[in-house]
Amino acid sequence: MGLVKRERDIAEHYVLRRLMMEPGFHALSDLFKQLGLPSDNGSVQQFIMEHAPLPDAMRLEDAPCWAPAQAALLREQLLQDADWAEAVDLLNVALRRR
Repeated sequence: MGLVKRERDIAEHYVLRRLMMEPGFHALSDLFKQLGLPSDNGSVQQFIMEHAPLPDAMRLEDAPCWAPAQAALLREQLLQDADWAEAVDLLNVALRRR
């Protein structure tokens, strides 16, 4: 593994851990619970690794990895700018990483 790729992987791991644990807003693990998905740190990271990167033109809620109810929840949270919107935005960013 090249040094640059390893450094990027370490940085992404650090960012994901911080985002999942940052106080003051819903963590990604909490959002995964709301979506009915496994929500432990390893499962969240595995989901992101399996489904990233999403195409730039694809909206998060339109990704094929969501069941209709999950897509509706994500859409509602963003449209209502609900307190979950920040966690949804963080998931969107995580799923865009290459």
